[in-house]
Parts: sequence; C-alpha cells; structure tokens
Amino acid sequence: MSRLGQLGGRLYRGEVSYDFVGRKRRWYAISGAILLISVVALFTRGLDFSVDFKGGAVFQFTASSATQTQVQNTVSQTGVNGAVVQQLTGKLGNRSWEVQTPALTSNQTYTVENALNSKLDAKNMSTSFVGASWGGQITTKAIQALITFLIVIVLYLSIAFEWKMAVAAFVALIHDLVIATGVYALTGFQVSPATVIGLLTILGYSLYDTVVVFDKVRENTAGLLGGARSTYSEAANLALNQTLVRSINTSIIALLPVAAILFVGGGLLGAGELKDLALVLFVGMLSGTYSSIFIATPVLADLKEREPQYQALAKRVSVRAAGGRAAKRAPAKASAGGRAATAPLTDGRADDGADDADQDTDYDDAVPPSDALTTTSRVPAARGTPGATRPGPRQQPRRSGGSARHRPTGKKKRR
Repeated sequence: MSRLGQLGGRLYRGEVSYDFVGRKRRWYAISGAILLISVVALFTRGLDFSVDFKGGAVFQFTASSATQTQVQNTVSQTGVNGAVVQQLTGKLGNRSWEVQTPALTSNQTYTVENALNSKLDAKNMSTSFVGASWGGQITTKAIQALITFLIVIVLYLSIAFEWKMAVAAFVALIHDLVIATGVYALTGFQVSPATVIGLLTILGYSLYDTVVVFDKVRENTAGLLGGARSTYSEAANLALNQTLVRSINTSIIALLPVAAILFVGGGLLGAGELKDLALVLFVGMLSGTYSSIFIATPVLADLKEREPQYQALAKRVSVRAAGGRAAKRAPAKASAGGRAATAPLTDGRADDGADDADQDTDYDDAVPPSDALTTTSRVPAARGTPGATRPGPRQQPRRSGGSARHRPTGKKKRR
C-alpha cells in the first residue's frame, strides 16, 4: 500500500505519466468491440424480463430434496410452458424455490400447485399474480426515470462545466448502459425492478468518477491559452493521471462488498432480488470506472482540440518543442567543432598561425593587464632547429596611448 501511495504522489506531481489520451484509438477500438458484442447479444438473445414487467403467476415454496431440473419438469408436465425456475436459498435441508409462469387461469394455477405438492412435497406454498398492465406501467416508469436522469445530468454539467464536458459524460453513460444491458443479454439473467434500480445507481456512480476527473481537467487547463507549455490533450492527460489512483481506490472499495453479495451471497442464498441488484452494480461499476478513464476524457480532448484557439496552441507548443530540440543539438555540434579545431594543436604538428602569437597587439587602457589570458601558444624554437616549435608564454599586450613612450628599436645611439 505504501508503494501505491508513492505511485499516487508521483502521478500527481507529473513525475510518472501514462498517455491515456494519446492512445485513445486503442481504447475506442476496445470499447467498440465490447459494444458490438453487447448490441448483437441484445438483438439475437434479447432480455429476459421478470414477471413484474410482462405479468404472470409466481409460485414460492420450500422443497428440501428437490433439484432445479425436477422443479422444471414438474411444471412442464402440467402443460405450462415458459416457466422460469430460480433457487432462492441454497441452505441444505431448507431449499426455497420460485417459479414464474405466464398468466394462468384458475384451473391451471390449481393444477400446478397440486403437482408441486404431490411430486416434490412442497411446503409453505404461496402464489401471487401480476397483471400485464402493471408490468407495463413499471416499464414505462423505468424508461421515464432513465430519460429524466440523463436530461438532468446533461443540463447540470453544461451549467457547472461546459457543454462539451456534458457531451463527453453523456457518451460515457451511454457506453455503460449498453455494456450493462449486453451482459444481461449474454448471461440470461432476468431484468427485474431491482435491475432498474441498480442501473440508475451505476449511472450516478460512473458520473461521480467522471466529474472528479473533469474538475481536475478544468483546473489544469485554466489559463492554458496564455502560454505554450502544453496542449489541451496533454493537460487533460495530466489531470487523468493525477486522479487515477483515487479512481482506482474508490472503485476497489466499492466493488468489494458488491462482489461479496454477488459471488458469496449468490452462491449461498441463491438467485433473487439481491443477486439481480449485485450483478448490475458489479458490471456497472467496472464499466463506469473504465469509461471515466478511457472514454470520457479522450472524447473531451477530441472535442476541445477542434477549437481554433486550441489548434493554434498546439502549433505554438510544437514550434517551442522543435526550438528546444534544436537548442539541445547546437551545443553538441559546437563542442564537436571545438574538439576538431584544437586537435592539430595537440598532435605535435606545426600550426599555420603560430607566428600570429609573435605579433604586437594594442589594447585599450581600460583593459587591465590582469584580464590577459594565460593560455599556451607556440613561439619559434632556438636557432639551429628550423621549423621546430616549442611552448612558451603568450606575449603580453602592449598598451598604447598619447602619453606612452615607445622604446626605439635597434641599438642605442652612442653620445
């Protein structure tokens, strides 16, 4: 955990960064494949709605020694087709069952009850009926609640942030909705009122994670157009890295109890409203975390980079980066040229400009003698060794001026 905390600090400070926004094509491809599978499953397999939506009869009873296959065969032998059998509790010696059937007449209901009692020794039998009109009302209310939720969310984000952030969040929400319903179509789980409640819950959870990231994006992009340090995509990617550990920690903490309900509780207690709720929460939280990181922010960066001011900013950043690379290459070239120029002086060969060191050079009086360079030059060698050179001190500069007295050259004149 300490390493995870250190990683979070390094991500927040920008010392470590993963280019989520720059790899957006990869995430779009992955999401596109998942969405395609979900849509195909919805059109081919469809959703298995519970009796609350389509109406029918519900039989609940206890049969300790019965199996799901025995219950299914017993109901089918009465001439009732399309029955759905679920085991509500899995405790040994106290197994509870629920059988959902289409709408039945009074005689059909009596026949099913007698068959379950005689063949499976069913106890604590209870029968309830749900009309098709009531199931239709539930469906209508669920759709209305979903549409209202999406409209309110878009309006809120448009006012609190901006409309492009609202569009990106809306895309992420639709992404989560399609994936969650696609999982139900693939697994064959029933869609019950608890599923609708869980679906609205995961939309709020996914939106919370997205809003946290967008708030950090807004903070990082404030005043971005006034300089040329980073593009909008780079600033958004930094915000995503800064909130990454927080999103992961929040998701893990939320998924632990949901996973316990889904896998442990479902295995011990069997199917039921609690398991339906846990399944949609588990799938929705996973897809919501994924969409807030890999979908919402890249979509927002795509929308913002289309604006002219951010396109101009990207050009300025590119020009500055190119100038920085050129400045880094210039010292390397200069140092290489300096080494090439000084090489002939150190290999023992004669220098063409060796005699230049013997020439007198006049300096202004403002230059003190202490500023003279103490470098090594070449002076002619002693007589008898023509062409040879030997190191010697550089000749000191001679001052010139109106009041300076010049020493005459040649021999002194005798008086």
